[in-house]
Amino acid sequence: MGTPRFTPEFKEEAVRQITERGYSVAEVSDRLGVSAHSLYKWLRAIKPDNSEQHARDLLEAKSEILKLRAQLKRTEEERDILKKAARYFAGEPD
Repeated sequence: MGTPRFTPEFKEEAVRQITERGYSVAEVSDRLGVSAHSLYKWLRAIKPDNSEQHARDLLEAKSEILKLRAQLKRTEEERDILKKAARYFAGEPD
């Protein structure tokens, strides 16, 4: 007696109960008579790989950080110029 084989439709429905309907893996495992290990494997197989999206998000975030750092540096330089100008004009007699 080997391990039972499940149809792709059965696997999809089991995963859908976890992902869309909010049932826990333990609940679905008990109700359907499937091991939790199998359910976790099915979840990993059906969920899309987000590594590409994650890499794009990191690249976008890094780009934004670099842009904001440049903007901060420019703003600090402008502030320093204005401070010097204010001191210069405050020191001048009217």
